[in-house]
Amino acid sequence: MATEVILPVLGETMDEGTIVKWLVDVGQPVQRGQPLYQLETDKAVLEVEAPANGVLRQVFYGAGSKVPVLTIVGLIGAPDEDISAYQIPESAQAVKPTQVAKAKPAAEVPVEVPAHGRVFATPRARKLAAQRNVDLSHVKGTGPGGRIVEQDIWAYLEAQPVATPVARRVAAGAGLGLAGVQGAGPGGGITKADVEAVLSKAVEAGEEKPAVMPSVAESMPMTGVRRIIAERMSASAQTTAHVTLTTEVDATDFVQLRTLLKNQLEPLLGFAVSYTDILVAIVARALREYRYMNVRLVGEEVQSLSQINVGVAVDTERGLLVPVIRDADQKGIAEIARTLRELATRAREGKSMPDDLSGGTFTITNLGMFDIDAFTPIINLPECAILGVGRLHQKPTVYEGQVCVRQMMVLSLTFDHRLVDGAPAARFLQRIKQLVEQPYLMLA
Repeated sequence: MATEVILPVLGETMDEGTIVKWLVDVGQPVQRGQPLYQLETDKAVLEVEAPANGVLRQVFYGAGSKVPVLTIVGLIGAPDEDISAYQIPESAQAVKPTQVAKAKPAAEVPVEVPAHGRVFATPRARKLAAQRNVDLSHVKGTGPGGRIVEQDIWAYLEAQPVATPVARRVAAGAGLGLAGVQGAGPGGGITKADVEAVLSKAVEAGEEKPAVMPSVAESMPMTGVRRIIAERMSASAQTTAHVTLTTEVDATDFVQLRTLLKNQLEPLLGFAVSYTDILVAIVARALREYRYMNVRLVGEEVQSLSQINVGVAVDTERGLLVPVIRDADQKGIAEIARTLRELATRAREGKSMPDDLSGGTFTITNLGMFDIDAFTPIINLPECAILGVGRLHQKPTVYEGQVCVRQMMVLSLTFDHRLVDGAPAARFLQRIKQLVEQPYLMLA
C-alpha cells in the first residue's frame, strides 16, 4: 500500500507552507529519513524527510505551491504498485516525472480586491496582470471554479484598444479607461499624447483630473516571513497601549566587562562574547527581580510567567526573526553566548526549528550597529515589553564632578500600559540601567 507524503505541522501558528523544491524526481527510489522536499514556513526553510522506503510515485504540488498543513503532497510506493485509487486533490495538479525539477507554482492564489470582493488567480496570471497594469476584478476567469489563468489575462489585453505601453501606464495611473480614447497613432493606436489630450480636456471642462500614480516597477505578493511580520506588527500597534521610555546609560564599565570576557572566553568558545550576550543576562536578571514585567495578556487574564525566555531580534535575508533563549536567568554569559550564536546562525541560514522562534516572554532588539541612537521598538506579542538598544559611542559627560569622555548608550523600553503602569516600568528600566553601569552587581 502506498504511503502518503503529508505536509507537516511545524508550529502552533502554522496553517500552510510553501514547497520550495522537490529533492527527488518522480520515479526515483527513496529511503525513509532521506530529505524529500524543501518546505518554507512563516519562519524557516526546512527539509522534510521521506516517511517510508520505496519509489516516489506521485507529486501533487510543484515548486512554489502554497499548501495547507496535513495535505497529501505526494505518494511513495512500490515501482509497480497501482495507485489509481488515490484521488488528486481538487486544488492540486499532478506533476509528471519530467516536471519535478522545473515545476511551476500550481496553487491558485487568492487576490484581495476590496471593491469587487474576492478574486482567485494563479500566480502566473497575477504576475502578468501586475506587469500589464491589469485590474483583476475586470477579468473573467475561465479556470476551475471561475479562477483567472494566464490565458484570461492575454484575452483581456487583446480585447482592449491598441495602445502603447506608456499610454496604458499614464491612463492607468490617472484612472482613465481607454475605451473612449480616440487613437491618432499608427493603425489608430492610442499614444501617450492621446491620453494626455483627453485628460487636458477634462480639466478644461472643470472635471477633476485623477492623480497620476507612479508606475510600478515590480509587484510581488506579501508572503512567508514578511506577511507574518506585517500581521504581528499591525496587531501589536493596534491592540496594545504602547508607551516608550528612554534613558541614557553610562556604559563605560559595561564595555570594559565585555573586553575582559572577550579575552577570557574567546579561546574557550571560539568566538567573541557580544554586548547583546551580556544584555540578555542583565535583562534576565532584571525580569527575575521585577516579575510584573514577565507577563502576557490572554483574553481577559494577565498571566505571570514562571519561565524567563529572552528573545533577540535577528536580521536575516528572509526578514526579522526572534530566536528565543529559554530560561535565560538560569544561564551564565558563556552559555547565553553559545546558545544565541547557534540560534542566530540557524535563523540566518533559514534552518530554525519551530521551538527556536516561539515561547519568548521578553525581547531585545539592537540597532546600535547601524549608528541608531534611540528608537521606538514595537512589542512582540503576546509579550508585555521590548527593549531597544542604541549605539555605543564616546561622549563628553559629567562623571564624579568632572567633564570627561565616557562610553554612552541609550536604552528604549516599550511596554503595554494595559499590563504595567508607567512608574513600575520605569523602575524596571532603571534597574537595567544600574546593572549596565555597574555590571559587578550581577554577582550580588
